[in-house]
Amino acid sequence: MRNFRVIFSCLILSIIAFTSSCGPAATDVPSANEPMFIEFNAANFENSTLIDNAWMPMQPGAHWAHEGTAVDDEGNSFIRRIEFTVTDRTKEIAGVNTVVAWIVDYNDGEIIEKEIAFYAQDKSGNVWYFGEHPEEFENGEFVKASPWIAGLADSKPGVKMMAEPKLGIPDYYQGWGPAVGWSDYGHIDQVGHETCVAVDCYTDVLVIAESSLGEVDAYQLKYYARGVGEIRVGWKGADALQEELELVDYKQLDGEALADVNAMALELEGHAYEISKDVYGQTTPIE
Repeated sequence: MRNFRVIFSCLILSIIAFTSSCGPAATDVPSANEPMFIEFNAANFENSTLIDNAWMPMQPGAHWAHEGTAVDDEGNSFIRRIEFTVTDRTKEIAGVNTVVAWIVDYNDGEIIEKEIAFYAQDKSGNVWYFGEHPEEFENGEFVKASPWIAGLADSKPGVKMMAEPKLGIPDYYQGWGPAVGWSDYGHIDQVGHETCVAVDCYTDVLVIAESSLGEVDAYQLKYYARGVGEIRVGWKGADALQEELELVDYKQLDGEALADVNAMALELEGHAYEISKDVYGQTTPIE
């Protein structure tokens, strides 16, 4: 998920795409070529909910909180916080059993989005993204939802994290949801990076530059540490949001806290069935 970026759906649907840290790092330059779809085959998934990719481990109960700043359309800075929790619930999508994640976004302390999102790992160790149901809020009231689910409304799963990310790998789609203009893709931007965040300092950090087809020369930078996952978010180019976040909390939830998260995820799914009958309504329930 690339949070609250301006995605120009009409552009996506009308053209074919061409699509604070320290220490030395190897870098790469985003290509001007169209991102590739990595071939998906449901038969390539066995223990799909065991996500132990070194760069994106997703153990049930794992909880990450990132805090920092971003800017609005007028250039005013505001406080951002994103909380990401791996539930112990699963959902079958496109013939694959996926892990359900619970995500909450805050601007200046106010919830602006709640989301359930779906991940699975293939036999090679690649972590795939199978879709999401995000709901936006304003002043505590539901505003709208923009779900996309692999296998429905021409949507496709994509790879969120390679098993062995290396410089020079062609840009790759992280998923495809044309009905809502979702076309995020990843580019291996840096390896061997070093950076410090609130919880620790890390070496051998992987940096992935994410963009979408509706954006030109605008990239959100995601920093990943082995065994931890995402530790920092930055930006480069003409990125309008200019989001800068760092990991401020990383922990394993106890049983009671995880049960609370599960309950919130199930509640959001219940609402998804009510408001998205043509898309989410066509899926099997979370288990």
